[in-house]
Amino acid sequence: MRATKWSVGGAYLLGALMGLGCGQDGAGDAWEGMTDGPPTTENGSTDPSSGPSSADETSPPPDGSSDDTPVDTDDLPEQPRVDVGHEREFRGAWIATVSNINYPSSTGLSVQAQQQELRDLLDVMVAHGLNAVVFQIRPESDALYTSTLEPWSRFLMGTQGQDPGFDPLEYLIEQAHPLGIEVHAWFNPYRAKVSLASSLAPGHIALAEPSYAYEYGNFLWMDPGSEPVQERTIDVILDVVDRYDVDGIHFDDYFYPYPNGEPFPDFDTYQAYMNGGGPLGLDDWRRENVDSLVEVLYESIVGTRDHIRFGISPFGIYRPGMPPGIVGLDQYAEIFADPLRWMDEGWVDYLAPQLYWPTTQTQQAYEPLLEWWSSMTSEGRYIFAGNFLSQIGSSSAWSVDEVLTQVELSRTYRDLGSMGNIYFHIEPFVSDTMGVGTAIAESFYDTPVLTPPLAAKLGETQIPPWVEQDGASVTLTPQDETPLRAWVVYEDAGEGFELVDIVPVGTDSFELSSGTWAISAAARSGVESQGVLVEVP
Repeated sequence: MRATKWSVGGAYLLGALMGLGCGQDGAGDAWEGMTDGPPTTENGSTDPSSGPSSADETSPPPDGSSDDTPVDTDDLPEQPRVDVGHEREFRGAWIATVSNINYPSSTGLSVQAQQQELRDLLDVMVAHGLNAVVFQIRPESDALYTSTLEPWSRFLMGTQGQDPGFDPLEYLIEQAHPLGIEVHAWFNPYRAKVSLASSLAPGHIALAEPSYAYEYGNFLWMDPGSEPVQERTIDVILDVVDRYDVDGIHFDDYFYPYPNGEPFPDFDTYQAYMNGGGPLGLDDWRRENVDSLVEVLYESIVGTRDHIRFGISPFGIYRPGMPPGIVGLDQYAEIFADPLRWMDEGWVDYLAPQLYWPTTQTQQAYEPLLEWWSSMTSEGRYIFAGNFLSQIGSSSAWSVDEVLTQVELSRTYRDLGSMGNIYFHIEPFVSDTMGVGTAIAESFYDTPVLTPPLAAKLGETQIPPWVEQDGASVTLTPQDETPLRAWVVYEDAGEGFELVDIVPVGTDSFELSSGTWAISAAARSGVESQGVLVEVP
């Protein structure tokens, strides 16, 4: 049994968290779900000008709901409340499974060893103040989770299709949520092989649809214009959304493959489109294939679990000259990705442009690119900068100070929509390469924060918890059945309430030290209620 330690007002909570994780379907009571309350402001806190509203309909598992019965407060006096809130930030790290970059460390490990590695990675995240893991579960049209649609990934046991003996995604969720860490499932939509020398297992889409599987360099790539390929990608992702208690769905920058000098061989698919009366030129048709996938996925995800965040991490340059002086690959024209359209249409909750250059590299400089991307946000959506942490120490340009400067710049443009960072990849935190992990944690992440609220939920309301107090001990109960993420603890610092801690909702009782406190409920959507006042002598 592992215990998680929280500091609240100088006292420590030791939460024994076995049994709070997910069940066989990925659900669990470690995190519940969402409620209504006063309207939400941009930092996820609530506006007291509106009263509470009726509860949303309860979603079926695995939506993070619990078996706890909401307290009936109809005949009880209203508890005193106060406005609370804090600056949100997405503090994420990619865990790459392709080629065993981060997990598992090698193929063929025992169940116990694979599970221990996942726990160790989560412990590293907790130690460095990170709040979201972006876990790669489909690197080659395969699965790092139990699937009837696609075979097990070869990066688990060394052979595609071989059962590792447990479900890594389910286990990660089970372990992460009680630690207050979100789990975002990372998919590659079209890549079928990263090496042509590898073998495919029965059930792989390249075997089911060989006419749409193309050798391109050393890759095998599925045709984004093929209807069966599009359908498989959508089915796979919605299967995960339906069965697992994930907090997000994530794509990286691989849509059409990066050009290698040879034309991508989708001529037959495009000709069939033209023969059917299709009006678009080849480039526009390719972009439309990607755009339609993004649109359908966003609408389908929201329609299934509306607290799940959908985001994409595109190449860091949209087009050369945007902003002026920037030089590099034109993703719009060469890999047929149009992230600005996805943002403008509201098909993504965030973009995480891969700003993989140092601030001193003028033609691809970090700050001008970050400012430009941040200025492109719309309707409360966000930019979470992608940072090339694994480059630390690779040259004099990649120093610890460079990384700290990049994170500081990310915060500088908060007002434009820059609301966090995702680090590629987690290994420099694990090894604390050149002390960079410690430096990031001590410089920026000494206080826990929630991730930003979903843009689509801004303006919604959240009901506070019901708080029962027995001396210094408090017990919290939701006041309706919609899913919650955490209890947020604030202390009266004399000039307002300051954030002290974020307690995963599976822990419903803890003690406070002497003082005046306010405790809010945070929904899975990121919407936060007013705080219930608690006085401890």
